[in-house]
Amino acid sequence: MIKRATGATGQAWAALGGAPALTAAVVYGGPGGTLPSRLPVRELARATVAVASLAAAELAAARRGGGPLPAVRVDDGAIATAFVSERHLRVDGRAAASFAPLSRFWRTRDGWVRTHANYPHHRARLAEALGLPRTDDEEALVGRVTAELALRDAEEIQETVNAAGGLAVAVRSAAEWAAHPQGAAVARRPLLTLERIADGPVRTLTPDAGAPAEGLRVLDLTRVIAGPVATRTLGLLGADVLRLDPPGLPESQDAHNDTGFGKRSAVLDLAHRAGRAAFEDLLARADVVVTGYRPGALDRHGLSPEALAERRPGLVIGQLSAWGAEGPWGGRRGFDSLVQAACGIAVTEAGPDGTPGALPAQALDHGTGYLLAAAVLRAVTEQRTTGGTRLARLSLARTAHWLTRDLPRDENEASGVYAPDAWLTEADGPLGRVRYARPPVHVEGAPRDWARTPARWGSDAPEWR
Repeated sequence: MIKRATGATGQAWAALGGAPALTAAVVYGGPGGTLPSRLPVRELARATVAVASLAAAELAAARRGGGPLPAVRVDDGAIATAFVSERHLRVDGRAAASFAPLSRFWRTRDGWVRTHANYPHHRARLAEALGLPRTDDEEALVGRVTAELALRDAEEIQETVNAAGGLAVAVRSAAEWAAHPQGAAVARRPLLTLERIADGPVRTLTPDAGAPAEGLRVLDLTRVIAGPVATRTLGLLGADVLRLDPPGLPESQDAHNDTGFGKRSAVLDLAHRAGRAAFEDLLARADVVVTGYRPGALDRHGLSPEALAERRPGLVIGQLSAWGAEGPWGGRRGFDSLVQAACGIAVTEAGPDGTPGALPAQALDHGTGYLLAAAVLRAVTEQRTTGGTRLARLSLARTAHWLTRDLPRDENEASGVYAPDAWLTEADGPLGRVRYARPPVHVEGAPRDWARTPARWGSDAPEWR
C-alpha cells in the first residue's frame, strides 16, 4: 500500500521550517498493524522518521546544486522495528538487559508513582531517599520499596526522591498534567525550535558527497536513547560522529550496543586540564555539537549554546532534555518512562484493572531523536545560503504533548499482521555477531546501513577520523 505524507509529517516539517511543498516527496508503504496504541504512536513514528529522511534528501539535493529531491520512502515495518530496536538487538545471541527491578510503577497511599533506577547511582539515590539500607539483594529491596511507598503519597515520594538526586514521578492523568505548572509550561512551547543565535560563516560542503551528511563532524554529548538515536542517524548519513562521556558516569554497554552504530565512543574528563584541552581541539574542527543532559548541567564546562557559539562560530547545536528548559522542572533529570507517567500517557494506556500502562515503544525517545537529527540536517542546509550559528531545542515532554494533544490520527489505517524479521539483519563487529534493526531512514542514493557496528563503550581515541 502506497500513501502520500500525512498531516503529522506536515506538522513536524513546519516546525522545522521546511518548505511545505517538499513533503509531497515522501511516500509511505509497509504492513499494517504496527505500534498499536490508544494514542497515535504509529503516526508519530512515521512523521519523525519521514522528516529526518526528508531533511537528508533536502541536504543531498542542495549539495548537488539543486534540482528534484531524491526519492524518500518510509516503511511502516522498518519504523516499527527501529522504534523497538533495543528489544531486537542480539550480540552473539544474547539479548540486552531490560528495565531494572526498581524501574517500574508502584502503588502509593493515594495512587501510583513511577521510578527509574537502571543506573547504579540512581538505584542508590532512590534507596537513600526512602531511608532503606544498601543491599545487593534485589528481591529483598523490591519488597522493602513496595512496603515503604505504600505508606506515602505519590507527590511526596516524587519530591523526596528528586531532592536526593533520584528519579521518580507521580502518575498523573492528562488533565492533571495540563493543570500542573510544568505541564502548562510545556504546552506553551512549540514542538521544537530551530533558530539562528549568532553570526557564522556560510557553510561550504563538497558537492560530490556520497552521503547527505558526509564531511560533517559531530560531537555527541548524549546518553541513553533519544540523543544517541539522533547521532546514529547522522552517522548513517555519513557524518563522523564522536561520542564523548565523562569517566565517572557509568553507562550501560547494552544501551550503547543498540545506539552506538555508525559512531565512535571515547571517554574525556572535562574537569581536568588535559581533557579540556583535547575537547577544545575537537571543538575547533566540529560542525555539530549535540547535548542530552538536563538544562544547565554542562554550562560550567563552557558548553552553553552562547559559549559554544563564541568559540566556534557557525556551529550547529542541538539541545535535548526530558522536561524542557522552562518551568519548575526545567533542571530535573528524566527519562521516556517518567515523562509517559507524568503527562497522562500511562493513565491513557492503563490496563483493565487500572494499572498504569505504557506505549508500545519508547516512542518519545525514538521520535525526539529523529526530530533532532532532522533539525541538525535542516540547520546545515540553511547555513549553506545564510550562514549563522544555529540552535535546535527539543524535549521529550514537548514530543509527548504533540502525541497526546496535537497529533492527528490516521483514520484510514490498514489492518494487518506485522512481523519484524524482514527488517532485521546481522553483521560481525568488534563485539561479535550482532543482530539489529535496519535503519528506517531511506533516501535514494544515501547509505542504507551503518558503516560500522558498535564497539566497546569508551574504547576509541578522542580524535576525528
